[in-house]
Amino acid sequence: MIDRFFLIPALTLAATLCGPCPGLPAGEEVLRAGAVAVDISPLKLPAIRNGGFIEASSNRIDDPLFARCLAVADASEVLAIAVVDSCMFSRKVCDEIKAKVKEKIGLPANRILISATHTHSAPSAMGFCLSSRKDTDYTRSMIPRVAAGIVEAHARLRPARVGWAVVDAHEYTNCRRWIRRSDSLGNDPFGKRTIGAMMHPGYLNPAYVGPSGPIDPQLSILSFVSQKNEPICVLANYSMHYYGAGAGFSADYYGEFARYLEKELGGGMVGIMSQGTSGDLHWMDYGKPRQGGNRQQYAGALGKLAVDAWRRIEHRSDVTLAMSELLLPLGRRLPSAERLEWARSLNERRGQRRPRNRPEVYAEQARWIHDNPRSELVLQAVRIGELGICAIPNEVYGITGLKLKAQSPLAATFNMELANGAEGYIPPPEQHKLGGYTTWPARTAGLEEQAEPKIVEGLLTLLERVSGRKRRALSPPHGPYARAVLADRPAAYWRFEELGGPAAVDSSEKATSRFEDGTAFYLPGVRRRGGGVSTPPEENSPFSSPGENHAVHFAGGRLQATLPGLGKTYSVSMWFWNGIASNVKPVTGYLFSRGGDGDRRALGEPLGISGPHGDLPPGRLFFYTGNEVGRVVPGRTVLEFRDWHHVALVRDPAVLKVYLDGKLEIEAELEWTIDQPGKLPVFIGGRCDKLFGFEGKLDEVAVFDRALGAAEVAAQFKVSERVAPRRKEAQKGAGK
Repeated sequence: MIDRFFLIPALTLAATLCGPCPGLPAGEEVLRAGAVAVDISPLKLPAIRNGGFIEASSNRIDDPLFARCLAVADASEVLAIAVVDSCMFSRKVCDEIKAKVKEKIGLPANRILISATHTHSAPSAMGFCLSSRKDTDYTRSMIPRVAAGIVEAHARLRPARVGWAVVDAHEYTNCRRWIRRSDSLGNDPFGKRTIGAMMHPGYLNPAYVGPSGPIDPQLSILSFVSQKNEPICVLANYSMHYYGAGAGFSADYYGEFARYLEKELGGGMVGIMSQGTSGDLHWMDYGKPRQGGNRQQYAGALGKLAVDAWRRIEHRSDVTLAMSELLLPLGRRLPSAERLEWARSLNERRGQRRPRNRPEVYAEQARWIHDNPRSELVLQAVRIGELGICAIPNEVYGITGLKLKAQSPLAATFNMELANGAEGYIPPPEQHKLGGYTTWPARTAGLEEQAEPKIVEGLLTLLERVSGRKRRALSPPHGPYARAVLADRPAAYWRFEELGGPAAVDSSEKATSRFEDGTAFYLPGVRRRGGGVSTPPEENSPFSSPGENHAVHFAGGRLQATLPGLGKTYSVSMWFWNGIASNVKPVTGYLFSRGGDGDRRALGEPLGISGPHGDLPPGRLFFYTGNEVGRVVPGRTVLEFRDWHHVALVRDPAVLKVYLDGKLEIEAELEWTIDQPGKLPVFIGGRCDKLFGFEGKLDEVAVFDRALGAAEVAAQFKVSERVAPRRKEAQKGAGK
């Protein structure tokens, strides 16, 4: 085992040391490594090329495709990793490769990890990849070459030392799946209006609110050198879908990155870029105007980060290995009788020709899923000293990778997706409710809705097995702001640091609460300054120091909580980020409400943001007494669009006060409109009757069973260190 792990956060390249691992004398040279890159470009052209909805072919090779293979051994274990320039391949293809390797050198299949880079410009090695068929000739020629690469890497085993680094590279990947405004939902291929989130929204598209999930910003580098410090192999891992190439066959940026490393480090070493958890990630930043560049520049920038980090790694040879595998049976989301009839009609009209549009693609896929109702996934975990590697046969979201990294018992972990097969996109359960391409049932996105948590659990179990330790508990740190709120004794305090639902975590441990469908988790939360869609991570956050602060995006769902005994005197403190313009809906959205669930009278205590309806100027806070009483109490300040604000609602039985960014915004004499308030649930992110739900992010929501004083509200805002947006007073009569 290794006694040092070099964690390289952000661009500071600061080293963090971990304690020694028992069981091996320091300095004993037992580790061996060997690597090779084998050309797997098509031998026959044209060849079928997948990666799009519609089948295509190409008759040229723009740059060579490789299987980049690494073999590693210690005194008692041997394992191999092959990273193949392919969009994806089936488990059957992987099994055939592994069988050939075992035949040659005796290495068992459960000690071989094979993953695809996910270049979208490679020959098709899997059938029913949307409308693309498998190119049988290419696949038949590719299998023995990949196997030969693994065998050759094993033959090259020699005494080696290992080290690794983890670099923050957040500026090179972004969430490509964005949440749509509630008034602009799209139609799916089945003719239903279900698209609440979609890939590639377009730059600065006003029909979209913001990203539906976080990114995994870590560029991980695993390095092997000889005893003379000569580079043998650098295996990198990054969560970015692909860059994009021309019409010919190409290894995309993965090949450019590998060549950059090989040129910079020299000595005949093998450079590898493997695919991380990028099912919803891409290089495009849709929160900004389109930027120029090409894949060579992109790969060079990432390569420079990797090389700079590599030069600071301390390599060691006293490292042990472990590898474990798990077979996970899962069901697929089967088409209904109605869907099958829809598919039958389209398939019969199409006949033998290939699908030409999305409905035809998904009609063919519906038949395939009906005929293949179940699957079995190969999950693997590798330990190299204190570094863990998870192998996942899916395209999972960035948040799934973060879950594994946060709970791994090892000092560092990275994830390789599309490994040992291709079982499709795996959104977390809550993302299924938002719809969109990665949720449409197909061979490339067809597993059951609960597949993601089952995969995470399986991989964490494997990490426990290879490390001999229990997983880490999820326990977000409390920064100065959180500690100050807890010191004010809230009746409930939701920090919104969850990585999933439906249970909502109350830091005061008093409330029973849950998220409804229509929420997305772990988005960037409130920060000291600004709040645009594209924001770099904030170090030493006042909210979650030393970690990054997070928030929940509300997209039609609410948080519903039961707080028995909460009376007519209470306060609510929260941060909000409104994601839609104030001229879109009659009411832009409700932040908070107390009332009967589904009560069409809306009796209760709704606090919202005005729209263009009525006499209120749009885009400012207002308090409403419900449809039967109908009193509206407006604020004065026009709220900044897509920026963070703090609001505190302070209520006693006869007086209402609302503070905005620490200053009094609304004050009115206002009697309660309903009796028995202790029986009323609390709603965050919507009104009790579900009308005009909030569309944006909420963070750090606290409910108090007393009236906060002005000094307490001001103190909460001050400890946040927040630089408030400039206050703009609404013009009298505006919005009529």
